Amino acid sequence: MSQIVSQPINEEALPVPDRPDHRQGRAVSTANTLAFGRMNRESYQDFLANKAQLADSGGFEPTNLPAHLFDFQRLLVEWAVRQGRGGLFADCGLGKSPMALAWADQIHNRTGKPVLFLTPLAVGFQIATEATKFGHDAALSRSGKIPAPITVTNYEQLAKFDPHDFAGVVCDESSILKGFDGATRAAVTEFMRQIQYRLLCTATAAPNDYTELGTSSEALGGLGYMDMLGRFFINKDRKQSSRGGRARRWELSDRIGMERPGEWRLKGPAEVPFWRWVASWARAIRKPSDYGFSDERHVLPTLVERTHVVEPNRPADGHLFDVPAHGLGEEREEARRTLTERCEAAAAALADADTGVAWCHLNDESALLARLIPGAVELSGSDDPAVKEEKLEAFSRGQIQFLVTKPKLASLGLNWQHAHRMTYFPSHSYEQMYQSVRRMWRFGQTRPVEVDFITTPGGKRVLTNLQRKAVAADQMFASLIEHMNNAMRVETIVYDKEMELPPWAS
Repeated sequence: MSQIVSQPINEEALPVPDRPDHRQGRAVSTANTLAFGRMNRESYQDFLANKAQLADSGGFEPTNLPAHLFDFQRLLVEWAVRQGRGGLFADCGLGKSPMALAWADQIHNRTGKPVLFLTPLAVGFQIATEATKFGHDAALSRSGKIPAPITVTNYEQLAKFDPHDFAGVVCDESSILKGFDGATRAAVTEFMRQIQYRLLCTATAAPNDYTELGTSSEALGGLGYMDMLGRFFINKDRKQSSRGGRARRWELSDRIGMERPGEWRLKGPAEVPFWRWVASWARAIRKPSDYGFSDERHVLPTLVERTHVVEPNRPADGHLFDVPAHGLGEEREEARRTLTERCEAAAAALADADTGVAWCHLNDESALLARLIPGAVELSGSDDPAVKEEKLEAFSRGQIQFLVTKPKLASLGLNWQHAHRMTYFPSHSYEQMYQSVRRMWRFGQTRPVEVDFITTPGGKRVLTNLQRKAVAADQMFASLIEHMNNAMRVETIVYDKEMELPPWAS
């Protein structure tokens, strides 16, 4: 008798796209036939299981999960523990930290060894606080010492730790790995390779393109980035190299709103195998109903967005009349000409707020905003890491009224539900804008979140580009969940009767 069961797919068993020619295929078939003659019953069953592409779990059965987990969180933690190495791509406010802490606790209880919890700068204290709240034994470390079974530190301190001391590692806000040429990604990936259990957590695993999932797979010890491209993707520009400067070109095109050069797309025959492969090592969720649970406790508050267009008080050099900027160079020049006016507009937008954040991108913007906004504290890239942490912790605790900073410094991981007002100078980076807004606009926020976008006539093009990217990113996340859920329901025949070997294999 046979039955139908749902199984994810073992990526190692997926077919390689570059097939040998027919003559080679016949030679392989002959070799396989000869090999079968030497097979015993067990190896033949293994062969069939491999052909059926059944995924092997690298984890174990979870026990005594915390009672505070929501139903959908429990489901995802159970999957992650059984998986051993996996990615949790949960949207902001869905409780990645409680899920990751529960996973880390399971790893420690199973192995008796500690788990390293990596976070962006200044997020560590937040994780340690949540751990205490939920009854986990966790502590912050900046010295390389291991003070608790769950040791929390930031990525900047990674070099102080020995990977052989840990049974597991959590990479919080793992989108940091998407910097393909980044030294941090290389260091984190190499560190993780030496640890058995691994968990990646982020809301933006692939905000721009599905190929960004490759760095996550590589960090988990699965299919490498370049191997993923070769197996599942084809480059629209056959002359475009996938190595070296690809990430830099993409970064540039993302900033200026251009269509990405050498864009990669899924091969037609590879679409289903690709999503089965992703589903074998990751789970994505935007809301509990994505997995059949109620959204009653997870409803986002109202998001109020206002746009303020600041007119330049003088034309660009060499022009009699002001003309809206076109292109990255003109946009930057227009931003410089309107520096004072934009900062004054941002300060005015926050004048009636009890607390808030002013997001900017340039050092001159940051310095001027800090002077114009009463009670503001500037967090800059030149600050010592310890000073950065101190300022971010102080704002999170309500000890600083207004924070002036940049998305690249503070847009990841922090929960700022105590505030609901912000100003933002738009750039072409959708991920930076999304993460910045979601520091406040998240589940658990009790007030409408108000965002004032301060821009220029030429900057309206930037906002249009961001809106386009927002629609595309939402569609991508929805497709990710749909495809992964479909892949989870892949039907595979499992035979439960005694296997009979064919005569030629006896």
